[in-house]
Amino acid sequence: MLDTGIDIPEVVNLVFFKLVRSTSKFWQMLGRGTRLRPNLYGPGQDKTDFFIFDFCQNLEFFNTDPATVEGSLARSLGERLFEARVELVAAFDKLDDGAAVPIGGDVDGTQSESALRAETAQHLNKIVRGMNVDNFIVRPARRWVESYTDEAAWAHLTPEKATEAVTHLAGLPSAERDDDEQAKRFDLLALRLQLSLLEPDPGAEKVRRQVQQIASGLLEESAIPVIKAQQHLLDEVAGDQWWVDVTMPMLELMRRRLRALVKLLAKTKQVIVYTDIPDEVGELKEIDLHRVAVGVDADRFRAKARQYLQAHLNNVALQKVRRNRQLTPGDLSALEQMLVDAGVGDPEDLARASEQAHGFGLFVRSLVGLERDAAAEAFSRFLDDRTYTRAQIDFVWVVVTHLTERGVMDVELLYEPPFTDHASHGPEDLFSGSDVDALVDALSAIRATAGTAEGVA
Repeated sequence: MLDTGIDIPEVVNLVFFKLVRSTSKFWQMLGRGTRLRPNLYGPGQDKTDFFIFDFCQNLEFFNTDPATVEGSLARSLGERLFEARVELVAAFDKLDDGAAVPIGGDVDGTQSESALRAETAQHLNKIVRGMNVDNFIVRPARRWVESYTDEAAWAHLTPEKATEAVTHLAGLPSAERDDDEQAKRFDLLALRLQLSLLEPDPGAEKVRRQVQQIASGLLEESAIPVIKAQQHLLDEVAGDQWWVDVTMPMLELMRRRLRALVKLLAKTKQVIVYTDIPDEVGELKEIDLHRVAVGVDADRFRAKARQYLQAHLNNVALQKVRRNRQLTPGDLSALEQMLVDAGVGDPEDLARASEQAHGFGLFVRSLVGLERDAAAEAFSRFLDDRTYTRAQIDFVWVVVTHLTERGVMDVELLYEPPFTDHASHGPEDLFSGSDVDALVDALSAIRATAGTAEGVA
């Protein structure tokens, strides 16, 4: 589905064949059909409308004005691995009928099922211990992080505790990480096979065939020394006899020895999963979509507003916006009137932009940015090389550059690229807790100046 960055005026049919739960993305998608196109159907026959074909009930969803999310609906690979390991531990404990199993000490999951259970619980505990509670993303889950940092929390995992751990901990950033995606995907296959030995899984046979195909593909690359070293195991896994009395420790040994080899599999031999689901199209019906405003498309209005404001940066109110000075209600009214009088948009366009940006001042600031000196002044305490290291100062300059271009910044961005290029797990890698709080306060103060003094008070 098309969203931002696509401008094809000839589009007259939009087809939704995926679930969308982000309000901004939904309206961006609809915006692809609003582009005007003269003479599209012939001389004098202009494009006057477009059609939406929605097979996933997105229109009905957004008509209810729901509380939506701006992220992906799909769970990350790390979340699925965490959940699979929790399920494996909980399945072991279900069979043990409530007996607590210590997880401390050196254990080898390839030797016995009890050792596999203990080692899996140790790994989960290690992931949780790697979660920094000072991290802005982790902080809301502090209660559960601190609880499951204790090894005793993993001694016996009831179904309720397993659900709690997955709900609150899966997906949180941790210092315990593995960046080999192919290996992690193989881990997930192996975990599913292990779990199928404890709880029936109708799809286990299909997973087994996938693993056999991987082993067969690796055998064709046996000229590579590290693959040749595992040729005996690969021969067994690729065949059928090995699987007759397979045990969980055997699967664990297979996982450990083969996971790092999967990335060496020739692209033509890597397993492709095909999904063939018959489409069932029910009765078609028309949906009246609420909140469709007549006026300028949101993306086009934003582009026009940016162009106009950039050409009038000498305006007194705009100077206050760019210099991080506190705005007054009069400043905001003057800026709104300036855009309306110039024909950039109508009051409805301004209201919609203000709602999306959480304030008209923030909308304007996002278009014109901050002057670099003003942004640097807001973080001046962090730019003193007598107090802070070069790595800390470089991190702050990345923040200053972002503010110069974008005008405002959400705290969550500190834990995303390009900031993680300087501190892989966020500012806590470089700064003390009090300094991180000061960084957050500075970002909040910059955001506040784009509101009115009355709103700040």
